[in-house]
Amino acid sequence: MKVNSDPINSGEILVEVVRNEMVESVHSGHLVILGADGREVLALGSTKHAIYPRSAIKAIQASAMVRSGLKLEPKLLALVCASHAGTTEHLAGALEILKSAGLDETALKNTPDKPLGDKERRAWGNNPPTSLAANCSGKHSGMVATCAINGWDVTNYLNPNHELQIACRKELETLSGEKVFQVAVDGCGAPLFAITLSGLAKAIHTLTLSKDPIHQEVVSACRKFPIMVSGEGRLPTTAMQKVPGLFCKDGAEGVIVLSLQDGQTLVWKISDGSFRGAAQLMAAGLARMGIQVEFEPEFTYGGGQVVGEIRASTLLYHG
Repeated sequence: MKVNSDPINSGEILVEVVRNEMVESVHSGHLVILGADGREVLALGSTKHAIYPRSAIKAIQASAMVRSGLKLEPKLLALVCASHAGTTEHLAGALEILKSAGLDETALKNTPDKPLGDKERRAWGNNPPTSLAANCSGKHSGMVATCAINGWDVTNYLNPNHELQIACRKELETLSGEKVFQVAVDGCGAPLFAITLSGLAKAIHTLTLSKDPIHQEVVSACRKFPIMVSGEGRLPTTAMQKVPGLFCKDGAEGVIVLSLQDGQTLVWKISDGSFRGAAQLMAAGLARMGIQVEFEPEFTYGGGQVVGEIRASTLLYHG
């Protein structure tokens, strides 16, 4: 398989920033929509563009953990799939996951941070960053708990050659139908596996329609507890609250995946890593998939007044 990893290939214009009826700025990227049958319905940019899917594949990593023996109630399993806002509920859930395996906060090896949510970060104030407060603490709690359950080394679970990470990589390769061709380090410190955009789309499509009870358990948990997956007012949570049966997850540097229960799948990567206009891009993509949904508009301002908007490119409507 030929993989395009050329950083100059910024793709097609996906988001437009309009000021006084003129497009002032744009965000380009790569986008794929798959139909319920898994066939490509729309492709903008390059479907063979190499990306790091970042946190968009946490449900796939969580599936590997469950397959390796992790047993959690749905609310906590949704947290393992999360990039959470850092509410009291999120942090308490991560501690509960650790406690279920006889561990505590000191077992976490993810990069310390303050809460991701704006409100939560303000409330955190001048307190130092911690691994528990970081948005990936749910995933890492699940990872280290899985290691403890299996008797694997809990101190070096972030090593790409650790049994846990080998299991996560295998799960991704099986669902995507691709071999990981590069391993990097994610912001949280966990191994990061590079695949193509089309491979990511196939992985999410397969995960959604899989008859494997593990996959069904993980996706169902996210749909049932969207607050745990992200947080109140955050796009993945809001989207799942608005659209029954939707699965949605974001990842750093402008990556978003979503799927409907019938298997229709939308995946994109914004080349400059921006999330500006993501809600409008999602609404346009869902419209192509037969779902009408409205999110809060994103405006541009001049002199304290609305003078324009941030909108999805017309390519998404007519591409």
